[in-house]
Amino acid sequence: MKQKRYNKEFKETIVELYRTGTPVNQLASEYGVTEVTIYKWIKVHSPIEGEESLTPADISAIQKENLRLKQEVEILKKGYDHIREKVTNQEIIEHINEEKAHYPVQMMCRVLKLPKSTYYQAAHKKPSVYHLENQHITERIHEIHQESDRRYGAPKIHYLLCREDFQVSIKRVQRLMKRAGIRSTIVKKYRPTPTQALVEERENRLNQDFQTTSINEKWVADITYIHTLKDGWCYLASVLDLHSKKIVGYKFSRQMTVELVTQALENAIQSQEPLEGLIVHTDLGTQYTSEAFQNQLKSHGMIASFSRKGCPYDNACIESFHATLKKEEVYRNRYLNFETAKLSLFQYIESWYNRKRIHGAINYLTPDEVEKLCRATA
Repeated sequence: MKQKRYNKEFKETIVELYRTGTPVNQLASEYGVTEVTIYKWIKVHSPIEGEESLTPADISAIQKENLRLKQEVEILKKGYDHIREKVTNQEIIEHINEEKAHYPVQMMCRVLKLPKSTYYQAAHKKPSVYHLENQHITERIHEIHQESDRRYGAPKIHYLLCREDFQVSIKRVQRLMKRAGIRSTIVKKYRPTPTQALVEERENRLNQDFQTTSINEKWVADITYIHTLKDGWCYLASVLDLHSKKIVGYKFSRQMTVELVTQALENAIQSQEPLEGLIVHTDLGTQYTSEAFQNQLKSHGMIASFSRKGCPYDNACIESFHATLKKEEVYRNRYLNFETAKLSLFQYIESWYNRKRIHGAINYLTPDEVEKLCRATA
């Protein structure tokens, strides 16, 4: 197997994450890069440190304050993420019982506004077996929901519970999620104003045939809009492999230019090293019909394919990815500027979508798992 290649932008972003406090071992686990390689990138891409630094006393004071704030925030987060308009004392008591090994009971009673006498009186009551089962299942549902950054709904959570040998129906999962106030994140989609310019039809090689036998047979590409508060609209060009559902290449830019799509494709080529004959399907946007992009395809022996005019279904797979990206990440946040949006998109695509997010269309595997299986059997 050939050694995987990483572009400069990928390396610099990993270093930036390290400098903001992410440990090297965590970066290696999340992004599939060895620790030795990351340390090399840090040495090459990190700037020379200045002379100013904090004193040991300052660091000690900051650590103590951070510990205090972390404890209070974690208590509130774990105790009230699933609490809505109505909450019983019993629900709060159960949460305190779950967390009393980590936090003082008196502190939790104070923060959660529960009288200590109420908590200690309830300690003598024994819950039913069914109640305990619901409590255990709900706890795992909450954990899976948090691990997915609140992106998974009942179908995916039910599948993961069954894989862990929980004897539970999807209706019970839905009922427990509703009772606990747990739901997947769905935000209304932004629809840009369509262009009125005349578009020339081109050959559609894909013709809505999304079936594949292995990776690097058919890629689809498109551009989507990302809004930032300071820099306005920015643009993400993505390239998706139809077999693995993996985003094999992408580029984020302040302008929607030809260079945006050629760089996204170049990143995909560097990462995957595909053979000649690969079909690359796009819409009829001027960036993709440009001479520069078409010459790039020809130079790598790739076959161009275009959607029919006014037919979004021809490029439905990449449209689906961008819709998922918007619902699970973009519409849940307000990006200050281009740089903050760029970092968030990097983390979503590289750490979450490609490596951790399971897909029903590929037997509840992740895109990275599918690609590894294909390379192992090649």
